[in-house]
Amino acid sequence: MAEGARPLSPGLPAPVRAVLLLAGALWTLPNTLIGAVAGAAGIALGARPAISHGALVFFRFPWGPGGALTLGQVVLCTGDSLEVPCLTYARRAGHDHAAQDESVLLGLHEQAHVLQYLALGPLFLPLYFACGGIHERNRFERAADRYAATGRGWWPWAA
Repeated sequence: MAEGARPLSPGLPAPVRAVLLLAGALWTLPNTLIGAVAGAAGIALGARPAISHGALVFFRFPWGPGGALTLGQVVLCTGDSLEVPCLTYARRAGHDHAAQDESVLLGLHEQAHVLQYLALGPLFLPLYFACGGIHERNRFERAADRYAATGRGWWPWAA
């Protein structure tokens, strides 16, 4: 497991966890294949694959504005590591928050998106964009920040 990664579904017995993770992986396979094809294309320009945070990660991915993008169980990361702090969506929007809410680890934020994909499969992208896309009001992004900060609450419709 990567340095800052959290175990996926930690409270479940190992056989149950394995079955659920396999079912989720199959459910989100179309998204994962899109990410894998994009990642493979990036290898020719310097991207480096590794396993981290429950996903196949392509580090030094050559396209994009910076940070990371999750597609199924694939993370396209423009940097050399997921173990870097990133501002929360609320902080980027200029909302006043306590110091502990200002940044989270990028890898844990992306791990939350992996969990969201495992649960929602091919429904993830339409729901994500219906909720506002890349925006601080998007419940998927707020949930990923919450999970990265606390280890709980990756589900976008948490109470």
